[in-house]
Amino acid sequence: MTEQRIGYLGPKGTFTKMAVDALFEGGEFVGYENIPACLDAVEAGETSTAVVPIENAIEGSVHLTVDYLVHHVNQSIIAELTVPIKQHLLVHPDHEGEIKKVYSHSHAIAQCHQYLHTQYPNAEVEYTASTGKAAEVVASEGPGVAAIANHLAAEQNGLRFMDTDIHDYDNNHTRFAVVQKVPTTLKVKDHPVTKHKTTVMVTLPKDYVGALHQVLAAFAWRKMNLSKIESRPLKTGLGNYFFLIDVDQPYDHVLFPGVQAELEALGCQLKVLGTYPSYQVDVPSPVK
Repeated sequence: MTEQRIGYLGPKGTFTKMAVDALFEGGEFVGYENIPACLDAVEAGETSTAVVPIENAIEGSVHLTVDYLVHHVNQSIIAELTVPIKQHLLVHPDHEGEIKKVYSHSHAIAQCHQYLHTQYPNAEVEYTASTGKAAEVVASEGPGVAAIANHLAAEQNGLRFMDTDIHDYDNNHTRFAVVQKVPTTLKVKDHPVTKHKTTVMVTLPKDYVGALHQVLAAFAWRKMNLSKIESRPLKTGLGNYFFLIDVDQPYDHVLFPGVQAELEALGCQLKVLGTYPSYQVDVPSPVK
């Protein structure tokens, strides 16, 4: 069998790389600078699989991932992995004195907003494409700056822990989507499947009274549990939205076609973005 080639939001010290290491049994792992580049690589056939963050417990959906999957590529979600996120403040080993600037991904900064507000109110904040990239920048720039990142980024960039577990809320988890253009069997480690899910995209013909109620009713009377409902702009004009819905069951050939037929009769459109197993793992964070 050809070795699976998996792209992820890199560089190596990112939470996405930790998710990849936790999920996959083996393969060739390729880090990409940002989420669009990672998904574009699958579209171009450079990789068979991409792993990208799609939702955080504190900050909500990663809109760049959602919008890119809907508007720019034709790929399916084939699995998801939920991992705990522990943010640390990392500095150069020679650092002493004041921290003048803090680097990290926008979501990581937001997850630690209260900490930064109280502990480093005068520090400048600069966003990077990933937490791993922030660690690389700090290692290159030297003393006087800090990164918000994980223990893996600290180890791989030779950084020192200035403070640990600095996220504002303890229950900080991120869901990562595993996507492919042509779904194939993955070689994954022996994790229990917590549930099976199906993600669908629903668009409405126009904004009219009771439209969302009718959409949800199509699922409800079939006793299909919805674990997430989110609206996103269609990017065709103000007031035009699509709904992203997670259904807590695998796709079948009875209930889902029935929902689709009912929604189409209302003038709506339904597209299945993926039906997949959901995994949850504990990623250790050995802070020394």
